[in-house]
Amino acid sequence: MSLAQDIAILKGIPMLADFQDDQLRLLAFSAESMDYRDGQLLFDEDERADGGLVVASGSVSLQRRVSDGFQEADTASAGSLLGESTMLVEGRRPCRAIAVGDVRIIRIRRALFKRMIQEYPELAKRLFDLHAARYRATAAALGPIGDKMAELEQVSASRGLRRARDD
Repeated sequence: MSLAQDIAILKGIPMLADFQDDQLRLLAFSAESMDYRDGQLLFDEDERADGGLVVASGSVSLQRRVSDGFQEADTASAGSLLGESTMLVEGRRPCRAIAVGDVRIIRIRRALFKRMIQEYPELAKRLFDLHAARYRATAAALGPIGDKMAELEQVSASRGLRRARDD
């Protein structure tokens, strides 16, 4: 694929959508392109992650360890970013990834990404704002669940009291 195609793919990633074309060009030029054949392991579960992987073409089977091997949990198609948070902080891979057919990956190492946001502080602010909005949305979505859990605890406690009185 050409540099222009890589830039177009990167622009489609929500985390990178606010990057300017020259910033995406620098990122695409500095990132690594990697090719995998059907069945090849991209990374293993619990492996140290040193950055993100953009699926440029093909698809990737994301598998979790189960008692008798691995089971597919999801599939990542072209345009997906695997390991978004590990572009900013150290982490481990939550599953293993296997190429389904021929797969091309754009690998963005954490060091490269951090250098990008140091060079362009406005990107760091936009990323901070994006993540803050996600955390607020998650907290808002969890609010009703917390309320239901509190109701269940009250019901359980009142039933426990009734049983204790009956005994």
